[in-house]
Amino acid sequence: MSRGRTRFTLRARLTCVYGALFLVAGLTLLGVTYLLFTQQISNTFASRYGGGDGKEKRLIVAQKGYVLTGADAAQWVENQEAELRDAAVTSMVTQGGVALAMVGGVATGCGWWVAGRVLAPLRQVTETARRISAAPNADRGLHERIALKGPDDEVKELADTFDTMVERLDHSFDGQRRFVANASHELRTPLTINRALVELAMHRKSAPPEIKELGESLLEVNTRHERLISGLLLLARSEHQVTDPSPVDLADVVSHVVARAEAEAEQAKITLHEMPGPALTSGDALLLERLVHNLVENGIRHNVGDGGGWVRVASRTTRDGHVEVEVGNTGPVVAPYDIPALFKPFQRLGPDRLVTARSAGLGLSIVRSVAQAHGGDVTARPNEGGGLIVTARLPAAKI
Repeated sequence: MSRGRTRFTLRARLTCVYGALFLVAGLTLLGVTYLLFTQQISNTFASRYGGGDGKEKRLIVAQKGYVLTGADAAQWVENQEAELRDAAVTSMVTQGGVALAMVGGVATGCGWWVAGRVLAPLRQVTETARRISAAPNADRGLHERIALKGPDDEVKELADTFDTMVERLDHSFDGQRRFVANASHELRTPLTINRALVELAMHRKSAPPEIKELGESLLEVNTRHERLISGLLLLARSEHQVTDPSPVDLADVVSHVVARAEAEAEQAKITLHEMPGPALTSGDALLLERLVHNLVENGIRHNVGDGGGWVRVASRTTRDGHVEVEVGNTGPVVAPYDIPALFKPFQRLGPDRLVTARSAGLGLSIVRSVAQAHGGDVTARPNEGGGLIVTARLPAAKI
């Protein structure tokens, strides 16, 4: 159905069909009744006042003591029959039509109610599908089930089939998350062993300079792989709903993260500005700290290198019952159409597309997953002159 057209629901169509059928049936019944009644009138008058050849004379005693015979009597009979027919038309057609219209209105209202009751299971299917499709992540609402109760008819069969489909999708997503988490855990062990062996080889007194240089390169690659695996584990964890939220003031989180990032910012010749306003929310404190940390780290790493770069971190409470953490920075110019790709896993722009880049391409993906796990979301827009302004918006805590 295209936009701009009036929506004519199935319930309205069923009501119209029911009302139209009732009206047709009523009109047919009224017409048949009128025909049978007029025929009965004709038969009655013919049997009581008429003869076999239609010329038999009858003695008629009329009202007011007048006695009519012959043609006058026949005329009186015809007049009486005509008046009775007119009364039948008035009573059955006119008044019957009004009564039919009134009963038809009542019947249409009953049809609307009955159609609503019949279509209630379909509305339940639609509402469940709408909640699943409106979930922030594709797999966030897959725990929903219709669980329709009632007779084993076509609607229940549809609902059960829908539940089976959603259950299979839920199992598929759960299996995918478990695979990522298990694979990441399994990969940590060989990476830890590799780091230990490389450091052992580098710190031997007899190790030549070439070995030490190679060891530093291997340690850098190993560190990047460890960061990648840690990011995958955190991403798999952050895609679940927060089950045990606790009060968290994002102002404290901002101050803590900025203090820890000062050394990295100073090394990169980036100036940090913090404006921690009150922003009380509820959730997982470690995940929210990682959200702010990733935004600040992203602002420092994707910046200008001429010593004039800056990162501004602010937290605040909005008037519509939300809290926000906003991180803006200087840096290369980012086209608006490139911004959505930044929030996808393993998506990097510019030089960060290289395999040797420090970033694993999961920073903003983790930020969005953490925000959505807390019932919020993240948006970004280009900063004037280059860089980004990223805003994480979360529900405020209820006091």
